[in-house]
Order: sequence, then C-alpha cells, then structure tokens
Amino acid sequence: MAKKSMIEREKKREALVKKYAAKRAALKEIVSDESKPMEERFRASLKLAKLPRNSSAVRLHNRCQLTGRPHAYYRKLKISRIALRDLGSSGQIPGMVKSSW
Repeated sequence: MAKKSMIEREKKREALVKKYAAKRAALKEIVSDESKPMEERFRASLKLAKLPRNSSAVRLHNRCQLTGRPHAYYRKLKISRIALRDLGSSGQIPGMVKSSW
C-alpha cells in the first residue's frame, strides 16, 4: 500500500489538471499560433507560466486503483502487477488462470 499522503497529493494534482485544462489549452493555442503578434504570444506564455505547476497533465503519475502503487502499473487494467497477481490467484479475473509447477 502506498503512503496516504502520496495518494492524496496525486488526487489534488488530478483535480488541478481538470480545473485548469481549458484555460491551459486556450493559452497554448495562442502561444503556438504563428499568425498572432509576438507581444500577444509572449503575454500568453507569461500567463501560462503563472498557472500552478501541478495543473500540468505531465506531472500526473499513473497509480494502481487498488493499492496506489506507482510502479509496475498496467495501463490497460489500471492496476499494478502485485494487485493483478492477487486478483488472479483468487480467481477474480475472468479467463485468467495462474499456474504453478
């Protein structure tokens, strides 16, 4: 199980990303538009820099839905390898047979 503080910090980041997504996208559109005047693009980049750093989607980290583990994460299943092994052993994943010999 991951530290509760890290899980909560990640939830806070997700909320910030969601909150600022539209504003961030609009500013990025202005910055990347070559037809706009240079001053306007520069002002937009300064506004973009003033947004909270944790509102950037790049700062999100994938975590296991069950345990919060940040490493060995399967994107398709949204769980870690350890959680996958436990669920497979208990027969909770349809079609998955854990063999040992």
